[in-house]
Amino acid sequence: MSFQFNTLEDKSNIILNRRELRISLKNAAGKISKIELIKILSKNFNVDEKKIFPISLYGEKGKTDINATIFIYEDSELAKSHLPKYRILRKLSGEDRKKIIDEEKAAKLKAKQAAKAESK
Repeated sequence: MSFQFNTLEDKSNIILNRRELRISLKNAAGKISKIELIKILSKNFNVDEKKIFPISLYGEKGKTDINATIFIYEDSELAKSHLPKYRILRKLSGEDRKKIIDEEKAAKLKAKQAAKAESK
């Protein structure tokens, strides 16, 4: 599904090496997800999907338009150091997200058990 959008604001943040966009999506309320938005923006701005991070999608009561705030980083590794972890996990599919969280829980548990074994 194709959505029309207007760029409300386009700033370049040279300190954080990112482009900050505010856009308005016409008739998209309830019809678009953040992952679909990333795909649309990557086509229109010729940017890799890994560098695009939707920060917020919000609409107004009684209107079908959605306003969105998006960050486009110059480097995806730079985004990982600037953004909180949950923003990065939101871009992943459910299975990938669960896999990463389970791996981290297992690593924490192993570290805790190792620390407990050392203290004895």
